Amino acid sequence: MQKLKKDGWIRLGADLLMVNFALFVGLILSYPMQMAARSSSRLPGMVEFLSDYWISFPVITLISLPIYHAFGFYTRSRGYRSRYKILIVLQAVAISYLAFGFLGFIASEWLVMPKISVFIAAVITAVMLAAARVWSAVWHTFKQEESGVKGTHFVLSDKPRNVVVIGGAGYIGSALLPKLLDRGYRVRLVDQFMYGEEPIKEILGHKNLEIVKADFRQIDKVVEAMYGMDAVIHLGAIVGDPACALDEEFTIEVNLMATRMIAECAKGFGISRFIFASTCSVYGASDHLLNERSSLNPVSLYARSKIACERVLQSMTTDTFRPTILRFGTVYGLSGRTRFDLVINLLTAKAIVDGKITVFGEDQWRPFVHVDDAALAVATALDASQEAVGGEIFNVGSDEGNMTLGQAGRMIHQLVPSAEYLPSGTDGDRRNYRVDFAKIKQRTDYQAKWTVEMGIKQVIESFNSGSVTDYTSAQYSNVKFLTEEANQGLLKKDGVWLRSLIEDHRSAPDIQQKVTSK
Repeated sequence: MQKLKKDGWIRLGADLLMVNFALFVGLILSYPMQMAARSSSRLPGMVEFLSDYWISFPVITLISLPIYHAFGFYTRSRGYRSRYKILIVLQAVAISYLAFGFLGFIASEWLVMPKISVFIAAVITAVMLAAARVWSAVWHTFKQEESGVKGTHFVLSDKPRNVVVIGGAGYIGSALLPKLLDRGYRVRLVDQFMYGEEPIKEILGHKNLEIVKADFRQIDKVVEAMYGMDAVIHLGAIVGDPACALDEEFTIEVNLMATRMIAECAKGFGISRFIFASTCSVYGASDHLLNERSSLNPVSLYARSKIACERVLQSMTTDTFRPTILRFGTVYGLSGRTRFDLVINLLTAKAIVDGKITVFGEDQWRPFVHVDDAALAVATALDASQEAVGGEIFNVGSDEGNMTLGQAGRMIHQLVPSAEYLPSGTDGDRRNYRVDFAKIKQRTDYQAKWTVEMGIKQVIESFNSGSVTDYTSAQYSNVKFLTEEANQGLLKKDGVWLRSLIEDHRSAPDIQQKVTSK
């Protein structure tokens, strides 16, 4: 039996009083009916009547409280914290009184209780316990709003309020953090700020944002960050095929080993909500429309590392820890930390600055998704009930975003007609996939807001306004940034990670096996 904390004991004591009070009121209300039914000339007084049933009070207590504990009343189990909390309360009350009634049937010689009293007591108990839970939730929400947390709304659900975001100052994270703060979440950001604080400058100092400047591979920092949190969003990774190829061991350490460590910390803290950023690159090359059940065919270390992460998280899944995996399409558009090593952004920048749109692999399909829509998917998954998204994998994007590289290049040419469109052969990238996004729309209220054309226009406007000048700068490219000598100090390992654990990175199953066996 799970050990109760202080607030659990308080709730247990309150329930003890309510259960006994309900039984007492039930007996009081049934007294006139019981007396009217008796033919004896001598009718007992109220005190004498109640004394006949004194044994019922300790019995109902000994029956009810263990049942309530089993239903998670005092440990806040996942089911008790769901949107169906009131139904859970009613179910527990019904079972406790049925057990009480059954015990009275088989031990009628010493446990006698008027049936009408039991019924009245059960109704009063259910009403009081349900009302107490509703009032507690209302009061908790009121106190949060009073302390400055705006946007949280009262629902009897498992919606978290305190969220730790790992790697939240990057491309997607810098678009996500404002959305979480606008929704009223308290956010604890864990990031090394490799690209500086510029990506999140507009929200620095926000009263609901706490910053932990640390490498998310440091287990002590991750453990500290988990205290008091309801959910974890893990965005931290070496992202992109070229960047991952620079140092395979470092990629496995950051993308896989750190993910497993972070997930184990979250699980150990009893945090059930865990959202992990994966990629549609796991599909690799296919001529079919792919959904979350389709076979995976990775063609890069980046994709293989993400598959291994997914499998590690799925192997850790329990009733109380159910990670949500989001497979993002090929991202484009501007955020706090814009990238120009992504195809839509890069081709648009080249069209504007170089006057050329060179497209390799015209016929290759990609599922494009705007960075703002990627961030919206994370926020939507966090808002959704755990019943809807827990333990699930979702492709993130829109059906309209599925297009070939040639179609994307020609769209850019239409918007930047002064540039020359130059279709070319292949550059060795074998990825080719179209993706079905029906599941995330069916399970949640997610709806992508951006089109590829809108994203191209956004990039064009950034050049016209002067907010972007040199798109070739290392700050806009993961691989360039990681290869600059000035940044090498940010990437050094701290000595406690064992590089020798990783010997072969050729396949995702091998990667997973080496880590999970340690």
